[in-house]
Amino acid sequence: MSEKEIPYKIYLSENELPVSWYDVRADMKNKPAPLLDPVTHKELGFEDLRGVFCDELIKQELNTTEPYITIPTEIRDFYKMFRPSPLIRAYCLEKKLGTPAHIYYKFEGNNTSGSHKLNSAIAQAYYAKKQGLKGVTTETGAGQWGTALSMACSYFGLDCKVFMVKCSYEQKPFRREVMRTYGANVTPSPSETTEVGRRILAEHPGTTGSLGCAISEAVETERNLEGYRYVLGSVMSQVLLHQTVIGLETESALAKYDVVPDIIVGCAGGGSNLGGLIAPFARDKIKGKLDCQIIAVEPASCPSLTRGVFAYDYCDTGKITPLQKMYTLGSGFIPSANHAGGLRYHGMSAVISQLYHDGIIEARSVKQTEVFEAAQYFARIEGILPAPESSHAIRVALDEAIKCRETGEAKNIVFGLSGTGYFDMKAYQAFNDGTMSDYIPTDADLKQGLSGLPQFEGNTF
Repeated sequence: MSEKEIPYKIYLSENELPVSWYDVRADMKNKPAPLLDPVTHKELGFEDLRGVFCDELIKQELNTTEPYITIPTEIRDFYKMFRPSPLIRAYCLEKKLGTPAHIYYKFEGNNTSGSHKLNSAIAQAYYAKKQGLKGVTTETGAGQWGTALSMACSYFGLDCKVFMVKCSYEQKPFRREVMRTYGANVTPSPSETTEVGRRILAEHPGTTGSLGCAISEAVETERNLEGYRYVLGSVMSQVLLHQTVIGLETESALAKYDVVPDIIVGCAGGGSNLGGLIAPFARDKIKGKLDCQIIAVEPASCPSLTRGVFAYDYCDTGKITPLQKMYTLGSGFIPSANHAGGLRYHGMSAVISQLYHDGIIEARSVKQTEVFEAAQYFARIEGILPAPESSHAIRVALDEAIKCRETGEAKNIVFGLSGTGYFDMKAYQAFNDGTMSDYIPTDADLKQGLSGLPQFEGNTF
C-alpha cells in the first residue's frame, strides 16, 4: 500500500492523534431513519431538539452528509492525555490458544474513567461549556459513562447530575464514589426525585431499574433546570461520531504493518464502542474495498439485535424522548440485573441497527457465565482485567481464534477492549464463587416488552 493510498493520512496529525471524527452515515447507502416527535410522529429538526441537547451536538446528530467533522483544539489537547490508545498484538493469547490467528485488541482503558466513554464525555462537556450552560444531566449503567462525564465536567467547571441504574448503584459503590469525587451528584434510578421515577416505582415495585428508566429521569430533570442540557453516553449518532477516534487509530495502526482485518469484534449495548471501532471498516466494506466480518456481541439477557424488532420506539421507559428507528426489545423491557450494566439498554443505535439490517455487520448473543470464563482466561494470560462489557467481545474473539485452530486459517482478528473491570469485582466474585447464573428472557418476556411499541402508520414490525 503506497503512502497516497493510505486514507488515515487525511484525518491524523503528525503524532497520530485524529484531527477529525468520521461520520459513517455520509457513506451509508441507506441512511438511518430520522428522529420523530413522540406525540405527533413528525420528523424532528434543529429547533425541536434545542430544549434537550446542546446546539452543536444537535448539528452533529442531524448530519448525514459530511464525512469528516473537525475536532476542536481544546478537545484534542485533552485527548493527548490518553490518546492515541494502544493497539496490542496478543502474542501470549495466541500461543496459549495454539491458534494460527493473529489477535489484536484496541485498549481503551488507559484513562481515569477506565473506558472509551471519555472520548465523547469531554466533547459533550466542551460544547456545553462553549454554549454557556451551567451543567448537564445524564444516565449511567455500569457507571463508566457517569465516571467519564463527571471527570469531563470537573475539567470544564460544569455541574453534573447522574442517574445511575439502581442495580449498578448497589453493585458498584466504588464507581459511584469516583463520580462523587469528581463532584457529580449521583442518584439511584428509578428514584422518588422525579415524576417519571415515582411512576415507574409504582408500576414496578422493587425494580432494579434500567437505562431506559434512568434516561427518563435525566431528561425530566434537565427540562426542569434552567441552563442545563441532557447528554448521553451511547445510542445517539453524535456519541458514535466522537468514538470514531477508536476506529481511525485502529485503521492507522493496522495499515502501518499492512495488516488487513478479517474479523472485527465489539461488544454492543447502545452501540458507542462498537460504532466507534468499526466506522472506517464499515465504510470500506460498504464501498467494496474490504471483505471482513464485523460482529456485534450482546448479552443473551438483553438481545436487542438478535431477538428484537426493527421499528420506531421510545428511547426511554417514561416515553418522553424522541422516537428512534432501531432494533429494540421495547422501552418497557426491564432486563435482569446483569453484571454487564453497560449492555442493559432495550434498543440499539440507529446507525448500528441500519448497518445490521443491511447485512454490513452481524450479531451474536452470549451468556454471562461464558463471558466471565473468557474474561478470566484473558486476564490470566494478557494481564488486564477486562470490564464485563468488553468481555463479550473477548468471548467471541476467542471463539473465532479457536475456529482458526481447527481449520488452520491464519485470520487477523481485531476486537475492542473498551474498558477495565477493576470496579466490577462483585461480578467477578459471583463468578469465582460459582453463584453467577445466566438469564435468558422468554418469548413471553419479549412479547410483553414489545407490546408497548408506538402504534402509528408506517411503524411496521
